[in-house]
Parts: sequence; C-alpha cells; structure tokens
Amino acid sequence: MHDLEVLLPGGRRLHLGATSTTWDGSEITGEPSKSHPRGSILEFAQPWTVSAEHTLHIAYEILPPEEGTPGLSFAPDAFYLPAAGWSPELPQARGLFGFGGVPPKKWELVINVPQGFLVHSSGVVKKSPHATSSMQTFHALQSAEDTYPFVVAGRYSAGESASAKQKIILWSRTPRDPERLRQATSELARTVDAYNLTFGAQPGHLKAFWIVECPQLAGCFSRLRPDVTTFLDQQANTKSAELVSSDTVMVDFTAGTLNLAAAAGPALAATWLGYGRNPGFYEQTQPLSLLPIFAAATEREEIDGPQVRGDTIRRALRLVPVTLPKGVTDDKDSQRAKSFLFFYALQDRFGRQPFHLAVNHMLYARASRGFELDDLIAALEQETHQNVAAFARLWLKHPGVPADFRARYQNASSASSSPAAPLQTPYTGSPEGEKP
Repeated sequence: MHDLEVLLPGGRRLHLGATSTTWDGSEITGEPSKSHPRGSILEFAQPWTVSAEHTLHIAYEILPPEEGTPGLSFAPDAFYLPAAGWSPELPQARGLFGFGGVPPKKWELVINVPQGFLVHSSGVVKKSPHATSSMQTFHALQSAEDTYPFVVAGRYSAGESASAKQKIILWSRTPRDPERLRQATSELARTVDAYNLTFGAQPGHLKAFWIVECPQLAGCFSRLRPDVTTFLDQQANTKSAELVSSDTVMVDFTAGTLNLAAAAGPALAATWLGYGRNPGFYEQTQPLSLLPIFAAATEREEIDGPQVRGDTIRRALRLVPVTLPKGVTDDKDSQRAKSFLFFYALQDRFGRQPFHLAVNHMLYARASRGFELDDLIAALEQETHQNVAAFARLWLKHPGVPADFRARYQNASSASSSPAAPLQTPYTGSPEGEKP
C-alpha cells in the first residue's frame, strides 16, 4: 500500500491547534482528501507491505473557541469529549479489495487527569495504582461494543438512584440538596422505565445512565431544537441536553435540578433509537425524525399525569390550520406538527400496547441498519392485522389533520381524556393495501 487515508479530528465544534503526524517516528505530511472533508492522504516513502508493522502517531491540541463562535470548550476543572469527531479514524482502504476501517476488537484508551477528578468513559475503566501527588491515570479497555470512544471527567459531586432497573448517576459541579437530587434521579429513573416500556430494554452493557452538568455552558450544546420548545412547552430558545454517548447526557444545572428529567428526556430517547449504533439515525426524515420528541412527551405523562397528553396534542394542533385553500399544501411547521401528532393518532387508532410492541419489533429487527416509515407500518400491521398503510396515507399525504382527531382534542373538556384502547370508529381512507 502506497498511501493511507486518515480522518483527522474536526467538525464545526472542534477547534484544533497545530497537528503533528509521524510515521515510525518520522514526520509525515498529508494531502487533503477529495472524498471526505476531514480526510488526509498520507503518502509513504516506501510501500507498506503485507504483514509489516508500523506506528502512526497523531498529536494535536483542542483549543477554546473564539468568543461568540460555537465550539467545544472546557472548564479548568471539567471537560468532556463526545463520541465521534474528536479522535482520528482510519476509514476502509480504497480499491476493489480494500479492507480495514474498524478498530481492533480490544484496545486501550489511557486518560491522564488531575487528582480528584471523576472519570467516566467508553470501555471498562480501571484506575492505575501508579498515581502521583498531582495526577492520576485511568486505563479504559475498549471492545467491539465501544464504536466511538468518549470521556467525561472533572471535579464533580456524585449522586445516584439505586431504585431504577438501570441505575441513574448524577454528576454536578457543586454539591446539591440531597432531597432535590433524590427527586431528580427518581424522575429520571421513571423516564428510563417509560422508554424501556415504549422501545424495549436497552442492551445489557448499558448498566447505568450518567446525567452530567456541563463543564462550560457556552460550548456545551451544539444545536437548538425548536420542536422541543414547541411541543414540550419549554422556554423559548431552549437548548436541548447534549447526548455525548449512548449512556451520557450533558445538562444545564444553572436552574437547579427541578426540571432535570424534562430537559434530559429528548436526548435520552435517542439512545433507544439508534444513537451510536444505527448509521442512519441522523438521516431520518419525518415522521420518524420526530419519534424522540414524541417519546419525551409520553414520558412526561408518566411523571406529570395523563392531562399532559391532551395539553401537548392541542399545542401541536394549533400549528396546523383547520382549513387550507384548495391546492395549498402544509408548510414546514404544519408538517412537523403532523409528524409529531401522527404517533398519537396511531396509538388512538390501534392501541398503545400494539404500538409499543410494533416499535420494539422494528428496533430489534433493524438494529444497526436503520429504519424507515415502511418498517414501522409493517411492524404495526403484523401486530394488529389491520391496514396501517391506508391510515398513514390519510394522515401524511393530505393537508391538515383528520377532522375526527382534531374534534377529539381541540376543546378543554378533553384535557383529561387519554384513550388507551383502539377507537372503534368507522374508518374511511385510501384504498385497501395502498402504501403511503
């Protein structure tokens, strides 16, 4: 092999200083790759022969972003490195018989931090006994399950809930009131239980969830989620909690722990829906791209009571016009609201339990491969033996929402109603068997 492509750390959130690359101890420079924006092509002075061993070393420093620009930033006493983006990667070699591009089945991540830091990372973490008065070293053995390495570390105060089926561990920058911490972890535990019910239990290697206070708010969150603000009735310009691994969420503690479960809910939902395992997770289109927000809304029912359902639905319904001029289609806000409401409509029409089972079946069958609307429809049709495709077409391919659904929720008297069984009402939609 005459050259090697390396994906260097990067992305819009990562600001790097000078990068040094050596091959067997000698400096080597790369040319930009035409196939990947983070790619660099390293050309060897001598071809790399089969079975020969070489050492590639890449050194770099992550810099704080300039004031007013987005970017990952660290506090003096805490930091995190999210799964993907911060570490170099070796893609599969080009060519007809190219191979590689995957980490070894086992490798070690070494983490050096000041004394007193708590550390959570991918892999199995063990503290080295050879610590100095100022520094400590952790060795994290990575396996095939640790697709993308991550690290969270800092001087945190830790609390946890032992009552959840999956332990909730809460790290805050400053000590918190024990009773409020207990309440927050209890609500987070109920959130996890609700997601397990809706989407099926998490893989066995996820023994706990870490809810961690952001080291530096200015660089902690990568995006705003208007759908979270709109549908979950959070404050305007609310930043979503940041999912940095399949078991770790960064959150803002400046307002205390009172609404911690509500803030972390949408991010947590993504761990059941393919984050870190499903290659198409961030490429999903509506309505499935709204499934994490729907999941977060339904878990609020478990915590705040069944009236949340009606309130949430009416809030979304206000974004969809009752009538539209002939030939006018839904705008973007209406389409997003309809996609969100579509899951409530499926529950109303076919029942909550069949809906939960269908989602579980879909996630299990499509693990690591991605899923589309047709997969959900097929799973629900298998579960109910009814024509779900025709119902979906009526909802998604026509402007507005069906009149019977709007009438069910639009008045205040329905605030406490929460249909849990299939509605036995006449249904007329698209011809039998027609796919959306």
